[in-house]
Amino acid sequence: MKSPLGVGFISFAHGHVQAYADVMRAYDDARLVCAWDADADRARTVCERCNMRVCATVNEVLADPEVDAVIIGSETCYHEEHAVAAARAGKHILLQKPMALTLDACDSINAAAEEAGIRLALAFQMRCDPANQRIKQIVDSGVLGKIGLARRRHCIGVCLVPDFINGPSSWHLSAEKNMGMFMDDAAHPADWFHWIFGKPVSVIAEVDNVLTTCAPDDNGVAVYRFRGCPSVRDCPCKDGMMGILVNSSTVMVAENTTEIYGDKGCLIQNYGDGPSCGAPRHPDAPAIKYFIYGEKDWRVADVAIPPDHGARIRAVPRPWLDAMLNDTPLPSDGHDGRVAAEMVLAAYEASETGRRVLLS
Repeated sequence: MKSPLGVGFISFAHGHVQAYADVMRAYDDARLVCAWDADADRARTVCERCNMRVCATVNEVLADPEVDAVIIGSETCYHEEHAVAAARAGKHILLQKPMALTLDACDSINAAAEEAGIRLALAFQMRCDPANQRIKQIVDSGVLGKIGLARRRHCIGVCLVPDFINGPSSWHLSAEKNMGMFMDDAAHPADWFHWIFGKPVSVIAEVDNVLTTCAPDDNGVAVYRFRGCPSVRDCPCKDGMMGILVNSSTVMVAENTTEIYGDKGCLIQNYGDGPSCGAPRHPDAPAIKYFIYGEKDWRVADVAIPPDHGARIRAVPRPWLDAMLNDTPLPSDGHDGRVAAEMVLAAYEASETGRRVLLS
Protein backbone atom coordinates (compact mmCIF):
# COMPACT_ATOMS: atom_id res chain seq x y z
CA MET A 1 0.00 0.00 0.00
CA LYS A 2 1.25 3.45 -0.86
CA SER A 3 2.72 5.84 1.67
CA PRO A 4 1.51 8.13 3.01
CA LEU A 5 -1.75 6.35 3.76
CA GLY A 6 -4.75 8.61 3.30
CA VAL A 7 -6.92 8.41 6.42
CA GLY A 8 -10.46 9.63 7.02
CA PHE A 9 -12.43 9.61 10.25
CA ILE A 10 -16.04 8.62 10.86
CA SER A 11 -17.00 10.23 14.17
CA PHE A 12 -14.96 11.28 17.17
CA ALA A 13 -17.70 10.25 19.62
CA HIS A 14 -15.27 7.81 21.21
CA GLY A 15 -12.58 9.99 22.74
CA HIS A 16 -9.80 7.53 21.96
CA VAL A 17 -10.17 8.30 18.27
CA GLN A 18 -9.35 11.93 18.92
CA ALA A 19 -6.10 10.72 20.52
CA TYR A 20 -5.35 8.66 17.39
CA ALA A 21 -5.77 11.74 15.21
CA ASP A 22 -3.52 13.83 17.46
CA VAL A 23 -0.78 11.20 17.30
CA MET A 24 -1.07 10.52 13.59
CA ARG A 25 -0.81 14.15 12.51
CA ALA A 26 2.94 13.88 13.26
CA TYR A 27 3.41 10.76 11.12
CA ASP A 28 5.23 11.11 7.81
CA ASP A 29 3.61 7.98 6.40
CA ALA A 30 0.00 8.98 7.08
CA ARG A 31 -2.03 11.89 5.77
CA LEU A 32 -5.17 12.86 7.63
CA VAL A 33 -7.60 13.84 4.89
CA CYS A 34 -11.08 14.50 6.22
CA ALA A 35 -13.62 13.65 8.90
CA TRP A 36 -17.33 13.52 9.62
CA ASP A 37 -19.04 13.69 12.99
CA ALA A 38 -22.70 13.99 13.95
CA ASP A 39 -21.50 16.71 16.32
CA ALA A 40 -20.38 19.39 13.86
CA ASP A 41 -18.61 21.44 16.51
CA ARG A 42 -16.60 18.42 17.65
CA ALA A 43 -15.64 17.64 14.05
CA ARG A 44 -14.57 21.21 13.44
CA THR A 45 -12.46 21.33 16.59
CA VAL A 46 -10.55 18.13 15.79
CA CYS A 47 -10.20 18.92 12.09
CA GLU A 48 -8.79 22.38 12.73
CA ARG A 49 -6.28 20.92 15.16
CA CYS A 50 -5.23 18.18 12.73
CA ASN A 51 -5.52 20.11 9.46
CA MET A 52 -8.34 17.99 8.04
CA ARG A 53 -11.36 18.88 5.93
CA VAL A 54 -14.77 18.68 7.61
CA CYS A 55 -17.30 16.57 5.70
CA ALA A 56 -21.06 17.08 5.83
CA THR A 57 -21.88 13.36 5.54
CA VAL A 58 -20.36 9.94 6.03
CA ASN A 59 -20.69 9.34 2.29
CA GLU A 60 -18.54 12.38 1.59
CA VAL A 61 -15.70 10.78 3.55
CA LEU A 62 -16.18 7.44 1.83
CA ALA A 63 -16.35 8.98 -1.65
CA ASP A 64 -13.04 10.83 -1.29
CA PRO A 65 -10.47 9.12 -3.55
CA GLU A 66 -7.64 10.33 -1.32
CA VAL A 67 -8.99 8.30 1.61
CA ASP A 68 -7.48 4.81 1.65
CA ALA A 69 -8.68 3.85 5.12
CA VAL A 70 -11.08 5.11 7.76
CA ILE A 71 -10.98 5.09 11.53
CA ILE A 72 -14.45 4.60 12.99
CA GLY A 73 -15.14 6.03 16.43
CA SER A 74 -18.92 6.40 16.39
CA GLU A 75 -21.22 5.25 19.16
CA THR A 76 -21.19 1.45 19.30
CA CYS A 77 -24.74 1.09 18.00
CA TYR A 78 -23.62 2.65 14.68
CA HIS A 79 -20.55 0.47 14.15
CA GLU A 80 -22.29 -1.99 11.84
CA GLU A 81 -23.81 0.74 9.67
CA HIS A 82 -20.58 2.70 9.34
CA ALA A 83 -18.22 -0.26 8.97
CA VAL A 84 -20.33 -1.99 6.33
CA ALA A 85 -20.62 1.25 4.35
CA ALA A 86 -16.86 1.79 4.57
CA ALA A 87 -16.12 -1.75 3.42
CA ARG A 88 -18.49 -1.46 0.46
CA ALA A 89 -16.75 1.80 -0.47
CA GLY A 90 -13.45 -0.10 -0.58
CA LYS A 91 -11.93 1.61 2.46
CA HIS A 92 -9.77 -0.28 4.93
CA ILE A 93 -10.96 0.07 8.53
CA LEU A 94 -9.68 0.58 12.05
CA LEU A 95 -12.78 0.10 14.21
CA GLN A 96 -13.10 1.19 17.81
CA LYS A 97 -14.12 -1.47 20.33
CA PRO A 98 -16.44 -3.13 21.10
CA MET A 99 -16.94 -4.37 17.56
CA ALA A 100 -20.74 -4.27 17.80
CA LEU A 101 -23.59 -4.94 20.21
CA THR A 102 -24.67 -8.28 18.68
CA LEU A 103 -22.90 -11.22 17.08
CA ASP A 104 -25.10 -10.81 14.00
CA ALA A 105 -23.75 -7.27 13.61
CA CYS A 106 -20.17 -8.56 14.01
CA ASP A 107 -20.84 -11.17 11.33
CA SER A 108 -22.31 -8.53 9.03
CA ILE A 109 -19.19 -6.36 9.38
CA ASN A 110 -16.84 -9.29 8.80
CA ALA A 111 -18.82 -10.48 5.78
CA ALA A 112 -18.75 -7.00 4.22
CA ALA A 113 -15.00 -6.72 4.78
CA GLU A 114 -14.33 -10.15 3.28
CA GLU A 115 -16.56 -9.52 0.27
CA ALA A 116 -14.89 -6.16 -0.42
CA GLY A 117 -11.38 -7.50 0.13
CA ILE A 118 -10.50 -4.77 2.60
CA ARG A 119 -8.48 -5.07 5.81
CA LEU A 120 -10.46 -4.73 9.04
CA ALA A 121 -8.66 -4.06 12.33
CA LEU A 122 -9.98 -3.57 15.85
CA ALA A 123 -8.54 -0.90 18.14
CA PHE A 124 -7.56 -3.23 20.99
CA GLN A 125 -5.14 -1.16 23.03
CA MET A 126 -4.05 -4.03 25.31
CA ARG A 127 -2.01 -5.52 22.45
CA CYS A 128 -0.12 -2.22 22.03
CA ASP A 129 1.06 -2.03 25.64
CA PRO A 130 4.72 -3.09 26.21
CA ALA A 131 3.79 -4.55 29.61
CA ASN A 132 1.09 -6.75 28.12
CA GLN A 133 3.40 -7.79 25.29
CA ARG A 134 5.97 -8.83 27.90
CA ILE A 135 3.34 -10.80 29.82
CA LYS A 136 2.44 -12.69 26.66
CA GLN A 137 6.12 -13.45 26.01
CA ILE A 138 6.57 -14.83 29.52
CA VAL A 139 3.45 -17.00 29.33
CA ASP A 140 4.32 -18.26 25.85
CA SER A 141 7.86 -19.14 26.98
CA GLY A 142 6.44 -21.79 29.33
CA VAL A 143 8.55 -20.60 32.26
CA LEU A 144 5.42 -20.39 34.46
CA GLY A 145 4.44 -23.91 33.46
CA LYS A 146 0.86 -24.94 33.03
CA ILE A 147 -1.39 -22.03 33.97
CA GLY A 148 -4.12 -22.79 36.46
CA LEU A 149 -5.54 -19.35 37.19
CA ALA A 150 -5.25 -15.86 35.73
CA ARG A 151 -6.97 -12.71 36.93
CA ARG A 152 -7.11 -9.48 34.95
CA ARG A 153 -8.58 -6.28 36.38
CA HIS A 154 -9.48 -3.44 34.02
CA CYS A 155 -11.24 -0.55 35.70
CA ILE A 156 -12.22 3.08 35.26
CA GLY A 157 -14.03 5.48 37.55
CA VAL A 158 -16.34 7.28 35.13
CA CYS A 159 -19.59 6.35 36.89
CA LEU A 160 -18.39 8.37 39.87
CA VAL A 161 -17.42 11.41 37.76
CA PRO A 162 -20.18 14.02 37.25
CA ASP A 163 -18.40 15.62 34.28
CA PHE A 164 -18.48 12.27 32.46
CA ILE A 165 -22.05 11.46 33.44
CA ASN A 166 -23.31 14.84 32.22
CA GLY A 167 -20.76 15.53 29.47
CA PRO A 168 -20.35 14.72 25.77
CA SER A 169 -19.12 11.18 26.52
CA SER A 170 -22.31 10.29 28.40
CA TRP A 171 -23.50 8.20 25.44
CA HIS A 172 -21.31 5.42 26.90
CA LEU A 173 -23.94 5.16 29.66
CA SER A 174 -26.82 4.55 27.23
CA ALA A 175 -28.33 1.08 26.92
CA GLU A 176 -29.41 1.85 23.35
CA LYS A 177 -26.04 3.17 22.19
CA ASN A 178 -23.66 1.02 24.22
CA MET A 179 -25.62 -1.73 26.06
CA GLY A 180 -23.74 -1.24 29.34
CA MET A 181 -20.43 -0.28 30.87
CA PHE A 182 -19.37 -3.92 31.02
CA MET A 183 -20.03 -4.24 27.29
CA ASP A 184 -18.09 -1.06 26.64
CA ASP A 185 -15.01 -1.65 28.75
CA ALA A 186 -14.78 -5.38 29.45
CA ALA A 187 -14.07 -5.80 25.73
CA HIS A 188 -10.46 -4.81 26.54
CA PRO A 189 -9.65 -7.54 29.11
CA ALA A 190 -11.76 -10.02 27.11
CA ASP A 191 -9.45 -9.46 24.16
CA TRP A 192 -6.44 -9.68 26.51
CA PHE A 193 -7.52 -13.16 27.62
CA HIS A 194 -8.19 -14.29 24.06
CA TRP A 195 -4.87 -12.89 22.81
CA ILE A 196 -2.76 -14.55 25.51
CA PHE A 197 -4.65 -17.73 26.38
CA GLY A 198 -6.90 -18.43 23.41
CA LYS A 199 -10.68 -18.47 23.25
CA PRO A 200 -12.48 -19.72 26.38
CA VAL A 201 -15.09 -22.45 26.27
CA SER A 202 -17.52 -21.27 28.98
CA VAL A 203 -18.29 -18.50 31.45
CA ILE A 204 -20.15 -17.77 34.67
CA ALA A 205 -20.65 -14.15 35.67
CA GLU A 206 -22.24 -11.39 37.71
CA VAL A 207 -22.88 -8.03 35.99
CA ASP A 208 -25.01 -5.41 37.72
CA ASN A 209 -25.36 -1.95 39.19
CA VAL A 210 -23.73 -2.02 42.61
CA LEU A 211 -22.79 1.56 43.48
CA THR A 212 -24.56 3.74 40.89
CA THR A 213 -27.60 3.91 38.62
CA CYS A 214 -26.33 6.21 35.86
CA ALA A 215 -25.71 3.29 33.48
CA PRO A 216 -27.29 -0.13 32.89
CA ASP A 217 -24.44 -1.67 34.93
CA ASP A 218 -21.34 -0.46 36.74
CA ASN A 219 -19.51 -3.61 37.91
CA GLY A 220 -18.94 -7.07 36.54
CA VAL A 221 -16.93 -10.21 37.21
CA ALA A 222 -16.71 -13.10 34.76
CA VAL A 223 -14.98 -16.45 35.27
CA TYR A 224 -13.97 -18.11 32.02
CA ARG A 225 -12.78 -21.70 31.54
CA PHE A 226 -10.20 -22.48 28.89
CA ARG A 227 -9.36 -25.79 27.27
CA GLY A 228 -5.88 -27.27 27.60
CA CYS A 229 -2.57 -25.79 28.68
CA PRO A 230 -2.08 -22.28 27.31
CA SER A 231 1.71 -22.42 27.61
CA VAL A 232 1.92 -25.69 25.66
CA ARG A 233 0.36 -25.37 22.23
CA ASP A 234 -2.03 -28.12 21.08
CA CYS A 235 -2.14 -29.69 24.53
CA PRO A 236 -4.82 -32.43 24.48
CA CYS A 237 -5.70 -32.16 28.18
CA LYS A 238 -9.11 -30.79 29.09
CA ASP A 239 -8.42 -29.42 32.57
CA GLY A 240 -8.15 -25.86 31.28
CA MET A 241 -7.29 -22.80 33.33
CA MET A 242 -9.71 -20.39 34.95
CA GLY A 243 -9.61 -16.76 33.87
CA ILE A 244 -11.16 -14.13 36.14
CA LEU A 245 -12.11 -10.90 34.37
CA VAL A 246 -12.80 -8.00 36.76
CA ASN A 247 -14.29 -4.86 35.24
CA SER A 248 -15.60 -1.87 37.13
CA SER A 249 -16.61 1.68 36.27
CA THR A 250 -16.50 2.78 39.90
CA VAL A 251 -12.80 2.39 40.72
CA MET A 252 -10.85 5.62 41.17
CA VAL A 253 -7.58 4.26 42.63
CA ALA A 254 -6.07 0.79 42.32
CA GLU A 255 -2.77 -1.03 42.05
CA ASN A 256 -2.56 -4.73 41.12
CA THR A 257 -3.73 -5.44 37.60
CA THR A 258 -2.76 -8.98 36.65
CA GLU A 259 -2.10 -12.24 38.51
CA ILE A 260 -1.09 -15.42 36.68
CA TYR A 261 -0.46 -18.65 38.59
CA GLY A 262 1.16 -21.70 37.00
CA ASP A 263 2.61 -24.95 38.31
CA LYS A 264 6.18 -23.65 37.83
CA GLY A 265 5.80 -19.99 38.73
CA CYS A 266 3.59 -16.94 39.11
CA LEU A 267 3.47 -13.45 37.63
CA ILE A 268 2.22 -10.18 39.10
CA GLN A 269 1.62 -6.97 37.16
CA ASN A 270 0.90 -3.63 38.81
CA TYR A 271 -0.09 -0.25 37.39
CA GLY A 272 -1.69 -1.33 34.14
CA ASP A 273 -4.90 0.72 33.84
CA GLY A 274 -6.10 4.25 34.53
CA PRO A 275 -6.80 4.04 38.28
CA SER A 276 -3.48 2.30 38.94
CA CYS A 277 -1.30 4.35 36.58
CA GLY A 278 -2.40 7.45 38.46
CA ALA A 279 -2.06 5.93 41.93
CA PRO A 280 0.77 6.84 44.33
CA ARG A 281 3.55 4.28 44.19
CA HIS A 282 7.04 3.51 45.43
CA PRO A 283 9.68 4.89 43.03
CA ASP A 284 11.25 1.42 42.68
CA ALA A 285 7.99 -0.43 42.07
CA PRO A 286 8.26 -2.85 39.11
CA ALA A 287 5.67 -3.06 36.37
CA ILE A 288 5.95 -6.85 36.21
CA LYS A 289 7.61 -9.37 38.49
CA TYR A 290 7.49 -13.13 38.34
CA PHE A 291 8.65 -15.89 40.64
CA ILE A 292 9.92 -19.28 39.49
CA TYR A 293 9.27 -21.87 42.17
CA GLY A 294 12.51 -23.00 43.80
CA GLU A 295 14.38 -19.77 43.11
CA LYS A 296 15.27 -17.37 45.91
CA ASP A 297 13.83 -14.10 44.64
CA TRP A 298 11.48 -12.45 42.19
CA ARG A 299 12.59 -11.79 38.63
CA VAL A 300 11.75 -8.28 37.41
CA ALA A 301 10.73 -7.89 33.79
CA ASP A 302 12.55 -5.33 31.69
CA VAL A 303 9.54 -3.12 31.04
CA ALA A 304 8.60 0.28 32.43
CA ILE A 305 5.40 1.33 34.15
CA PRO A 306 3.47 3.40 31.59
CA PRO A 307 3.39 7.14 32.28
CA ASP A 308 -0.41 7.17 32.12
CA HIS A 309 -3.36 5.14 30.88
CA GLY A 310 -3.31 7.11 27.64
CA ALA A 311 0.08 5.72 26.60
CA ARG A 312 -1.34 2.51 25.20
CA ILE A 313 -4.28 4.38 23.64
CA ARG A 314 -1.86 6.63 21.78
CA ALA A 315 0.10 3.52 20.74
CA VAL A 316 -2.79 2.00 18.76
CA PRO A 317 -2.31 3.74 15.37
CA ARG A 318 1.37 2.91 14.82
CA PRO A 319 1.22 -0.91 14.55
CA TRP A 320 -2.00 -0.66 12.53
CA LEU A 321 -0.39 1.72 10.07
CA ASP A 322 2.77 -0.39 9.85
CA ALA A 323 0.71 -3.49 9.05
CA MET A 324 -1.24 -1.61 6.41
CA LEU A 325 1.81 -0.17 4.67
CA ASN A 326 3.91 -3.33 4.85
CA ASP A 327 1.13 -5.82 4.16
CA THR A 328 1.88 -7.69 7.38
CA PRO A 329 -0.59 -9.21 9.86
CA LEU A 330 -2.83 -6.73 11.66
CA PRO A 331 -2.46 -6.43 15.46
CA SER A 332 -6.07 -7.61 15.68
CA ASP A 333 -8.79 -8.29 13.14
CA GLY A 334 -12.50 -8.85 12.76
CA HIS A 335 -12.25 -12.39 14.13
CA ASP A 336 -10.66 -11.03 17.30
CA GLY A 337 -13.37 -8.39 17.54
CA ARG A 338 -16.10 -11.01 17.29
CA VAL A 339 -14.50 -13.24 19.92
CA ALA A 340 -14.26 -10.36 22.42
CA ALA A 341 -17.89 -9.44 21.76
CA GLU A 342 -18.98 -13.07 22.19
CA MET A 343 -17.08 -13.33 25.49
CA VAL A 344 -18.77 -10.22 26.88
CA LEU A 345 -22.25 -11.09 25.59
CA ALA A 346 -21.92 -14.60 27.06
CA ALA A 347 -21.02 -13.05 30.42
CA TYR A 348 -24.18 -10.95 30.29
CA GLU A 349 -26.22 -14.05 29.50
CA ALA A 350 -24.59 -15.98 32.34
CA SER A 351 -25.35 -13.15 34.76
CA GLU A 352 -28.96 -12.84 33.63
CA THR A 353 -29.68 -16.57 33.75
CA GLY A 354 -27.49 -17.54 36.70
CA ARG A 355 -26.09 -20.42 34.65
CA ARG A 356 -22.85 -21.36 32.92
CA VAL A 357 -22.87 -20.32 29.25
CA LEU A 358 -20.92 -22.19 26.60
CA LEU A 359 -19.13 -20.26 23.89
CA SER A 360 -19.28 -21.47 20.31
